[in-house]
Amino acid sequence: MKTFLAIDIGASSGRHIVGRLEKGRLATQEVYRFENGTENIGGRLIWNCERLFGEILKGLKTAVEKGFKPDYVGIDTWAVDYVLLDKDDKPVSPVYAYRDGRGEIAAKELHKKVPLETLYKRSGIQYQPFNTVYQLFDDLNCGRLESAETMLMLPDYFHFLLTGVKKQEYTNATSTALVNAVTHTWDKELLRQIGLPERLFKELSQPTETVGEFKKELAEEIGCRPVVVLPATHDTASAVLAAPIEDNCCYISSGTWSLLGTEQESAHTDEKSLQYNYSNEGSINHTFRFQKNITGLWMIQQVRKELSNKYSFAELAELARKSPVDTVIDVNEPRFLAPESMIAEIESAVGYKPTVGELAYIVYNSLAECYKKSIEQMEEITGGGYDGIHIIGGGCNNELLNELTAKACKKRVIAGPAESTAIGNLIMQMIAAGELKSLKEARAIVKTSFEVKEILL
Repeated sequence: MKTFLAIDIGASSGRHIVGRLEKGRLATQEVYRFENGTENIGGRLIWNCERLFGEILKGLKTAVEKGFKPDYVGIDTWAVDYVLLDKDDKPVSPVYAYRDGRGEIAAKELHKKVPLETLYKRSGIQYQPFNTVYQLFDDLNCGRLESAETMLMLPDYFHFLLTGVKKQEYTNATSTALVNAVTHTWDKELLRQIGLPERLFKELSQPTETVGEFKKELAEEIGCRPVVVLPATHDTASAVLAAPIEDNCCYISSGTWSLLGTEQESAHTDEKSLQYNYSNEGSINHTFRFQKNITGLWMIQQVRKELSNKYSFAELAELARKSPVDTVIDVNEPRFLAPESMIAEIESAVGYKPTVGELAYIVYNSLAECYKKSIEQMEEITGGGYDGIHIIGGGCNNELLNELTAKACKKRVIAGPAESTAIGNLIMQMIAAGELKSLKEARAIVKTSFEVKEILL
């Protein structure tokens, strides 16, 4: 029996999850979990990649100690962020985090050279001030690219540390806004227009491709020598692959961000899609996730943190259920991206001081209202009508948010599985290993292996 290990790293936490196929079902077990977050160094927000790689190794050792020696391993993370390597394959420090804010000024400058309309038409990626293209333009202006020989998105970088092999995986690469939505390759004309050195951008690799075996010294340290296989390294891409989405259903990958969308065969890069700020992010076989990034549970995570973690998320949801209010805010306003105080920012937006329960209700209800508006826009663009919403990811466990979503959108909600990102990671490894034949077969197994709940109107 082959053993697979998904290392799923989110912006707030990471986890190592072992998976095996047992009697036609996918059995999973979490073997390690760790906290994650940005570090503020001199007023700049960065990722401590050395610490993160240390956690990756700790989790691998823990898996072996618990009796699991993985045959295959794959890593996924959030999108957008990357590591620059010099000619000696050493990181060009620091590794900036997307919430650092440096992209906003860079975006305004870049749009003078390449208008947003041109960027969108070529890449299909929605405007967000932290998009990789703007961060790289900032690097260009600051001279950081002069010593850079390679650009690797974070999962590709960690795969490189494990194997010594550099791969640039397709689904995550599309989030850079530098991959052409028609050719599915790096847009060299766009690179030239921006002034980015082409040496940073190599041939793109698809999920299920092999990266390589662990380095010998790491294998000896860990106690096994698995093969690294590319999952969809963008965590949302992995999560959606695991979702047993029914016909006429859209999806919400609910976590720190809420990614709301639908699977499409080709990209929508028309004026209306740009106006509504929808994104066309790559999936397997050059299909797309036509989706919108919505500020998700980040807001309630920050509220909880400011309250010194006095309340669990379940307790906050229960307090919210007892404190319904009509106040609605626009969760996608830039003011909520990285405020010094989320509570103060929400209070400023509503014009009064809500109780803790009201504060939580405002966040959840505002998310549900944003989902409603976004689905209406998506239906207008695609010409489709969606009967239901399939919610996946950790946020699918929030029953109050699910109920508010069903009520606001007037659609049935199907919730689960919660660990969809890790599951999506695992099924790509299993397809690569020949354990599963296709995505269709994998989704059918996911549907029978994990609990899903339906919330009816």
